[in-house]
Amino acid sequence: MYHRYKDFTVLITKISRSIKRIKTFEMEEINLKSPHVSCLYYLYKEGKLTATEICEISEEDKAQISRALDYLELHGYVVCESNQKKRYKSHFDLTLKGKEAAKYIASKIDNILDEVSNELTEDQRQILYKSLNAISTNLEIINERYGEENEY
Repeated sequence: MYHRYKDFTVLITKISRSIKRIKTFEMEEINLKSPHVSCLYYLYKEGKLTATEICEISEEDKAQISRALDYLELHGYVVCESNQKKRYKSHFDLTLKGKEAAKYIASKIDNILDEVSNELTEDQRQILYKSLNAISTNLEIINERYGEENEY
């Protein structure tokens, strides 16, 4: 059991750190940071989205997405339908500059995904994602159970 726990936690941590390092390195080229990737990428792939929808899709922190969208809007990558201060339900869309950056990001993501999975068959890839999804779902269920126990 010790090795299962160690292997699982170490591998997940290494994967997470590697993804963060790659995002940081790749985004330096276009003067963006890792949190901006999710906003631009999902707006590019999905079209107009609210901050809430981006959070749901990306599983990123609301405050982080809000700051990222503010930065992207200030620097001409996105536009928002609303001028109100609280705009979580307002739709954001890419500008031409945002579309160009997002296209670049999507291309980088596609290339990296191809590279990291080049030794996997399509069946193995599907099994991997199905397994990761099952693990994620089970961990969420366990976390909910802990949340319920700690609510006094």
